[in-house]
Amino acid sequence: MTTPHLLRALALTSLAALAACETSTLAPRETAVSPQTRPATVATPPPAATPDLTIQETAASRPMAAYYRRVQADLLAQGLLRTDGGGPDSPFTDTMLVRHFMAIALEEEYVRGQGLRPSGANATSAVKKWTQPVRMTTEFTPNVPSDQRAWDEAQVSQYAKRLGGITGHPIMVSDQNPNFHVIFTAQDDHALVADRIREIVPGVNPTALNLFRNLPRGIHCLVVAFATENGGYDYGNAIAVIRSEHPELMRRSCVHEEIAQGLGLTNDSPQARPTIFNDDDEFALLTRHDELLLQILYDPALTPGMSAEDALPIVRRKAAALTGNDTPS
Repeated sequence: MTTPHLLRALALTSLAALAACETSTLAPRETAVSPQTRPATVATPPPAATPDLTIQETAASRPMAAYYRRVQADLLAQGLLRTDGGGPDSPFTDTMLVRHFMAIALEEEYVRGQGLRPSGANATSAVKKWTQPVRMTTEFTPNVPSDQRAWDEAQVSQYAKRLGGITGHPIMVSDQNPNFHVIFTAQDDHALVADRIREIVPGVNPTALNLFRNLPRGIHCLVVAFATENGGYDYGNAIAVIRSEHPELMRRSCVHEEIAQGLGLTNDSPQARPTIFNDDDEFALLTRHDELLLQILYDPALTPGMSAEDALPIVRRKAAALTGNDTPS
């Protein structure tokens, strides 16, 4: 959002795309990490924020929660974190949709296997997506306030149902052999998240887990996706981590961006609009434009590992059909 999301490209087998939301050190089969980052400081004095009095903050969480309330208030005061999904002020054509898809789904922000080392302009990857059903579960570390959990669970559940309808891919909430873990964590509990990731994905490089144990304040949330085999692009597991100290809109924004990135839209583009896959924080929630990106990605004609060159004609045809343009340019 307003600052570059740490984003999205740790590397397959090593990490391709940390949102919202990056290292080759992570684990075998890692394919995407994508953190959301925001400004380390609030640029202008924000208007007074009304605290969420239902949140029983621990000593460590209290200053973090106050900071994120200020960040959210500042963004809202600037007209950012929109929830309208885009409108007449943000039109796009099929040609723009193709360009945005290629940048968001098929470019890499970081060198695979090299942590947060930038990959350089226009570094291309391959199609990354799930072919097996996505079984999502929500988890909470001990210091996440109990009266906050039902709301968070509902956001994940509703969003999973929406994503299944958008993509046509089986996406559900299930505690039976889940493969997409959405973990809400309090400031005191980051070490527990690292331990939990090791349980979910044995063999993760311990060095990579240090990021989770010592999350910088600028990382608001992140997702790591793992391919089913070394060097692969077919996702088999994903873990999203969201700070519980965020006010509700920012937590919901993290849910929207990180889960969508965990489905394969792993990059950000400063040219794309209206979208959540842009570091400008204009939109907080998945837009109509983003729904079309997901529909393109989950067209059966696009398969994991397909090159950008091979994908482009398919993307053009699909974008033309979705926008009602029978003769894509």
